Amino acid sequence: MGTIQIKPIIIVGSGAAGIMAAIRAKKHYDKVIILEQNNELGKKLKATGGGKCNLTNTLDDESFIKSFGKNGKFIRDVIYQFNSQDLRDFFQSIGVQTHCPDGFRVFPHTHSSSTIINALKNYLDRLNIPILYNTIVKDIKTENNNIKYITTNQGDIECSYLILATGGLGYQTLGATGKGHILAQKLGHKITSVYPAMMPLFTKEKWVANCTADTIPKVTIYVDIKKYKKLTATGDLIFTKKGIRGPVVLDFAREITPLFDKYDSIPIIVQLLNKTEDEIIQIFKQLSQKNPHNTILDHLKTLLPLSLSNEFLELLEINPTLTYKNIKGSKKDQLIKLLAKTPLTIIGHDGFKQAMITRGGVSLKDIDPKTMKSKIINNLSFCGELIDIDGPCGGYNLQWAFSSGYVAGLWNLDFTGNFFTS
Repeated sequence: MGTIQIKPIIIVGSGAAGIMAAIRAKKHYDKVIILEQNNELGKKLKATGGGKCNLTNTLDDESFIKSFGKNGKFIRDVIYQFNSQDLRDFFQSIGVQTHCPDGFRVFPHTHSSSTIINALKNYLDRLNIPILYNTIVKDIKTENNNIKYITTNQGDIECSYLILATGGLGYQTLGATGKGHILAQKLGHKITSVYPAMMPLFTKEKWVANCTADTIPKVTIYVDIKKYKKLTATGDLIFTKKGIRGPVVLDFAREITPLFDKYDSIPIIVQLLNKTEDEIIQIFKQLSQKNPHNTILDHLKTLLPLSLSNEFLELLEINPTLTYKNIKGSKKDQLIKLLAKTPLTIIGHDGFKQAMITRGGVSLKDIDPKTMKSKIINNLSFCGELIDIDGPCGGYNLQWAFSSGYVAGLWNLDFTGNFFTS
């Protein structure tokens, strides 16, 4: 057993993962320091969930894990150690009440990220954990697979242990630089290909610009390429001047952006009504029987927003004043097909400028999933978005950040609560 270290544990990054790592480490080790390149705490956390801070969700552990797809098995041990109920209990213990107004997403009662940030800042103060703002890590010096000290723009700092919680490339407008990837790579860790995720998408079709006023609930989107038809998402959709956004698009973007490595454009299908052609035909027949003198526009706007109804009729050159009965059979068929499966073509996005999270990052192969400890450097751990883990919308990514930070801050403890190096 080594000797007890007096050098600090250093956490780089003051987002959700870094803050939680610092809190857990401080419970068992006296000297813990957070380094933050920005001039304030949790700058990205402040913008989470549109400022409302969707902390987590109510899924059971296994369902939560499965939502992360092929990388879900990596997060299993972490989530078992600190799950959504643990997170809610933690916030309650520091004075933040949470609730679940829609039965799924969990928010602070105030629906304000400031409530979360202020509570965390106050707790860090009570634990006497200093935050060195405007501090940029330039280099990390190692010896015999151990970190000896880090070089910053404020000078060199020796450390007993280093936890990288720098985040990815998402929210570049809030200061994200991807520096953590550079540092991890220099220490011998592989960085998988990184892509922007959770952001609006641009479409080739220009008609979407005329339909920006309304939200269309519970649509389903899938990629219209045979090899990738299993890539799908369901949720609320909003048209924009350049394309599409909304919760379903934020989820879907993480599947789309890697495909631009292979394709210049990506065809997708939007199921606005989630009905088959036969079901839609029956709906129109029922509407016509009930109100035979109503126009096709009257019928359509009971199913879709008026702007979209008008646009579809114009696209198909159908007179909006005609009754359903008086529309030509070929035009009816085209309308039914368009309503059942609306084709769009994704041609681009704003990159990391608008992306909320990063897909890709530090390879999972060189990280112990039980401890978040590096398999290459003895006194190094990772947590949060920096790692090749990303989930859908709905509190998944913030829960992962807090959970992985919790585990990264705990792993190296002996049974007496002392912190030891290898």
